Amino acid sequence: MTVLDDRTLGRATLARQLLLDRAGIPAHDAVAHLCGLQAQEPQEPFVGLWSRLHGFAPGALSDLLTGRQVVRTHLMRRTVHLVAADDVLAWRSRHDAMLRQRVLGVYRDDLAGVDLGELAAAGREVFADGQPRSMTELARAVAGRWPETGTRALGEMLVAALVPVAQLPPRGLWRTRAGVRNLPLSSWLGRDIEPPAPEGSDPVGEALVRRYLAAFGPAASADLRAWCGLAGLPAAVAAVRPELVAFRDTRGRELLDLPDAPRPDPDTPAPVRFLPAFDNVVLGYRDRGRIIDDAHRGLSVTGARFVLVDGRTAATWSVEAGTVTVSPLRALTRPERSAVAEEGEALAAFLTDGESHRARIADAPR
Repeated sequence: MTVLDDRTLGRATLARQLLLDRAGIPAHDAVAHLCGLQAQEPQEPFVGLWSRLHGFAPGALSDLLTGRQVVRTHLMRRTVHLVAADDVLAWRSRHDAMLRQRVLGVYRDDLAGVDLGELAAAGREVFADGQPRSMTELARAVAGRWPETGTRALGEMLVAALVPVAQLPPRGLWRTRAGVRNLPLSSWLGRDIEPPAPEGSDPVGEALVRRYLAAFGPAASADLRAWCGLAGLPAAVAAVRPELVAFRDTRGRELLDLPDAPRPDPDTPAPVRFLPAFDNVVLGYRDRGRIIDDAHRGLSVTGARFVLVDGRTAATWSVEAGTVTVSPLRALTRPERSAVAEEGEALAAFLTDGESHRARIADAPR
């Protein structure tokens, strides 16, 4: 079986993630191809798409949100994702059990004695008037039935698990600060969520395997689960396995992939790319060695924004007063510094509508 080292896997990942070459596709198609963008920080997806698409205009993503073609909702790993409307309607039921278990993992003691079916019905009853609500407003509206349960636990269980909701604009629009207002997905999109599949079948799981590999492969089954958080996927993997090809990584793990998906030569040049916080190109794997060194892995869950140099995380970045500041994680060569500065200047221009082209590179750690 062919062994793929981290550099080879990294180039394949960059190609699938539209980071090896910027793609000339609409923002909606990019969101769908990437299986959604992690979006708990509302402005971060704009940088994610800027780094992936030719001529990306932030208004295009805002229009998709207001036009109800993409939505902000809790989905993979119980985190807020920006997901194509068709995908969230098809996938949401398959995520229900995982979402409940993840909320219970935090609030099990608080929710002891609360019948989750009754709580879900109470939440839907409140939303029946068609009015968007914050999580706190929703929780307070049902709290009288469970006076000894904290409103935080009730609210988290309702909006993150029991009642599939969309976070409505203006939340998530370009350069807009707004609180979270929720409405059931079916009300916002005007279409019902697809029901769970009959017992013994898992068409959504099988679709997720294919879609994940198209955007993240080659990858192990453990990577797939780390990305979506779902249980019960081995059966889905087994069902589609005849369609797939297999490799091994240098750690001996079996990696699966779509046979015709791009796997570029490991020596393919990889341009500098600036990633937003919590980008799935880093978080979408159990083994993240193809993108980030183990020494820096902890930064990936702190909200650090990474700079990819030669396909790997080599720096973090921040922006203040129109200046993009890059903090190297290792020494950069002179050509690397030049390329980082050039891309940083372009990012500063994007973030300021051309008012600033300032980028600064801090000293490397000694």
